[in-house]
This record gives sequence, C-alpha cells and structure tokens, in this order.
Amino acid sequence: MTPSPPHPPGHAALRRGRCSETQGIYLVTSVTDGRRALFADPALASAATDALLDRRLWPRSRLLAWVLMPDHWHGLVELGAWETLPDLMRRLKSNTARQVRFVLPLACNVWAPAYHDRALRHEDCLLTAARYLVANPLRAGLVRRVGDYPHWGALWIEGVPPTARAAPPHTLYRPTSSVGAA
Repeated sequence: MTPSPPHPPGHAALRRGRCSETQGIYLVTSVTDGRRALFADPALASAATDALLDRRLWPRSRLLAWVLMPDHWHGLVELGAWETLPDLMRRLKSNTARQVRFVLPLACNVWAPAYHDRALRHEDCLLTAARYLVANPLRAGLVRRVGDYPHWGALWIEGVPPTARAAPPHTLYRPTSSVGAA
C-alpha cells in the first residue's frame, strides 16, 4: 500500500511561529467567503459597517483606517495591550457576520476563514497604507471621489494625527452619506 501524499498545510501553517506585537500596526485584508459581493447590498454593508465600528469590538486595539468593499474589507489596525491579531480578527469577523445575518439570514459563511496581514514597521508607511486603503473604491471604479463612497473611515481625517495613541476608537471619523440630503 502506497502512502497518500500529504495535504497542503493550509492557512494555519502560515501563521505558525508568528506573533503579534503590542501596539504594532497592521494592514489587514479579509475577503468574503467565495469572494461574493455581499456588501454591494447597502443594507448588508451598513450592518457590517455598524458592527465594525462598534466600540465593544475595540476595547484595547484601535481601528485607524478602513474600507468595506463589496467583497472584502481592509483595515489599518493598531493592536493594544494583551491583544493578538488572530483574536481581534476572530472577534471582528464574528461580530460583523452576526450583524449581517441579522439583516439577511444566510445559510452560508460571510467571511473566508483566513485573512492577510502586513506589519507596518515605520511611521512613514502609515499614511501611504491609509491612502492605499481608502482609495480602493476609486481603483475599483465604484466612485469618482473617495468622499462619495459611504463605507470607509480614517482616524485622522478630523485632525487627529495617526500617532495620537490616546484617542479612543469610537472617535473614528465616518463620512456621512449624502443620500437623501436636501
């Protein structure tokens, strides 16, 4: 009997040996299960956005900038004390999936099981990463101006510098929608 070839190691093997740094800043991307454009539906996008910005989700860490695209989410996060990136991502995905299912009961998963992260090593990379992140709707052709896209935010838009460590996460700027405005 010949042994079967080993299974590919998968996403869990990629994380083996990695550790999160307290107060480290990470550019994180999570895609929807099957890259379905769930958040093209405004009600689902709004539910996910509300869940992402829920202050209970961020007791230790901070969301510096973010954008929710139709089939994925990018976030620029700063880990707080005693927080690991896997724990934060598990909480974030669980909370958003619960809120999305409340709006539209789904028989399938909201998020793919894995996520991609990149640690930012230098403060000067922070603004470049934030600009890349919030410009996603422009590059995707969803809007002509960043401000026209309703599902994004950045901590320092209203004058809070990205290095201000004391700003609580609930002060995150969230653009107001111009829909229905007179």
